[in-house]
Amino acid sequence: MSRRLRTLAAVLAGTLLLAGCATGNDAVDQSDTFNFVSPGGQTEIFYPVSERKPLPSLSGDSLTQPGTTIGLDTYPNNVIVLNIWGSWCGPCRGEAPQLVQLQNQTQAAGVRVLGIDVRDERSAAQDFVHDYQVNYPSIFDPAGRSLLALRNYPRNVVPSTIILDRQHRVAAVYLETVLAGQLLPKLQQLASEHS
Repeated sequence: MSRRLRTLAAVLAGTLLLAGCATGNDAVDQSDTFNFVSPGGQTEIFYPVSERKPLPSLSGDSLTQPGTTIGLDTYPNNVIVLNIWGSWCGPCRGEAPQLVQLQNQTQAAGVRVLGIDVRDERSAAQDFVHDYQVNYPSIFDPAGRSLLALRNYPRNVVPSTIILDRQHRVAAVYLETVLAGQLLPKLQQLASEHS
């Protein structure tokens, strides 16, 4: 009986020690870059200005112009719609025309769509771009290397979309297929923010 009590006391002491070391701030990443935290089942996550964190430099090989590097730095002071897609992804087929529409509607306001093509063959992805008349560039990232900049981001969720403000801080995340009308109000708000 005393052995059980000692074991229980040791477990309880360890638990209290861990609880005593934790503060309310431990759950918040204090770094200067974006660190995705699971939203508890939410598929649309919005970050107020005070909570926005920038992505580290994110770039890769152009899908349509092999050997050319494109990325966030290609579009300084622009709101970015960063869309993760693949030609093999059924929902991406419905989403692509929506993103083309967004590109057309918002480009003059300083909004750019940038795709990241994942787990794909270049020829299949290029056919997709041609067939759906995609008018925005994409990073060709079959191995998902450029996505490593998105710490703790669920890279298996395809399609998904990350909206960056003009300072390339994460303003919203959509872990679902998006529609132009769904994103337009947020993009207009971000485009009107002063840099």
